[in-house]
Amino acid sequence: MESLVWQQRRLEETKTRRNDHRSAYQRDRARILHSAAFRRLQAKTQVLGAGMNDFYRTRLTHSLEAAQIGTGIRAQLALKHPQHHQLLDSDALIEAICLAHDIGHPPFGHGGEIALNYMTAEHGGFEGNAQTFRILARLEPYTKSHGMNLSRRTLLGVLKYPQTLNNLCHQRYPAKSDNHRKVVASTWHPPKGIFDCDQPLLDWVLAPFSNSDKELFMRFESSAGHAKTAFKSLDCSLMELADDIAYGIHDMEDAVVMGIVTRDEWQQHVIKPLLELHEPWFTENIDRITNQLFSRYQYDRKDAIGALVNTLISSVELSHDERFESPLLASNAKLSPLMHQALAVFKRFVFNFVIRKPELQLLEFKGQQVVMALFEAFETDPTRLLPDDVNNRWQHAREQEGITSGYRVISDYISGMTDAFANRLYQTLFLPNTSTLNSRHDF
Repeated sequence: MESLVWQQRRLEETKTRRNDHRSAYQRDRARILHSAAFRRLQAKTQVLGAGMNDFYRTRLTHSLEAAQIGTGIRAQLALKHPQHHQLLDSDALIEAICLAHDIGHPPFGHGGEIALNYMTAEHGGFEGNAQTFRILARLEPYTKSHGMNLSRRTLLGVLKYPQTLNNLCHQRYPAKSDNHRKVVASTWHPPKGIFDCDQPLLDWVLAPFSNSDKELFMRFESSAGHAKTAFKSLDCSLMELADDIAYGIHDMEDAVVMGIVTRDEWQQHVIKPLLELHEPWFTENIDRITNQLFSRYQYDRKDAIGALVNTLISSVELSHDERFESPLLASNAKLSPLMHQALAVFKRFVFNFVIRKPELQLLEFKGQQVVMALFEAFETDPTRLLPDDVNNRWQHAREQEGITSGYRVISDYISGMTDAFANRLYQTLFLPNTSTLNSRHDF
């Protein structure tokens, strides 16, 4: 039986729920599904801009697909490793973690993240995964100040990078420009971690581990740019695999359907490197998969996508790191070496032939400009322009904790916006003859 310490919540609850026999993780999943932050994912960019078409994925549908893939991986691992049944016995836990994994990403995808990191670089920076952790544990108004008050293990599973941004920020940023249009995105990538102000939340999540496990788990490695954390928990490794499969396969489907990628590009940059791996399943099936994927019939394409996803899911195994004492840290979900390389081929294809397309980069740049302009306006005159509830938080933060906390409140507000809300607000503030009043935007 799992230790009850992992089902604990930071705020002790005495809620009255008649005949409620749900597990802690079933409650967590419900809180995420019913949250405003989760609903907003329906209007946030995944790969293609939200609102460009009614077919392709948004952050919301991506998260739903990641959750379905995640439970499939859990089932495979439970069958392959029955000795770890107690670690792998909850679909609700994996669903909750997968549903929540993108909840902190700002409007306009990577462009919004770069913009917020640029605007807050001297005040703690911004990173989407850090904001996810912050929303779940502090901001979402399920409670007054403990966010959704999720169980400890669910928060551990969402924690992709268990270290503070300040410790990981090893890349020297250029001097800030006097013109936002001169901000080069590639020079303002944030490190991946949690905000320094949320260190107490991290300490609480990791409290059950031994000191040696905590020290190793939080270890980071230097690189050419920012430093990177080295380890993830079991549940987080499973979620990350589900996320990667959904990104590499399902987002590729969107690109094929919309004609963004051609069969010739697929032949050269997917089939060729896959065949070079000499992985038996791909060697035997890639021609059939290709014909189905580029078929005029939707059911052929869905069969191809399903086959690819199933092949990856069924190739997942558990690895073991004996340096850790806790099984939640010692075990990780991993693809077999050849399937890991195969998934990398798909992800690289999506990145190079979809995300990096000039047409999509133009939209990302535009979103970056919108976010920086909004931030500059709120930073300049916050008591005048921020909604009452956000203004109250801003004033409290400034009075109690200083200017850095005031910047964090503004980035909390903007990062919670959908693409459409941010665009409307920009039009109201900056475009002549536009007087659209936005409805109140609560967290």
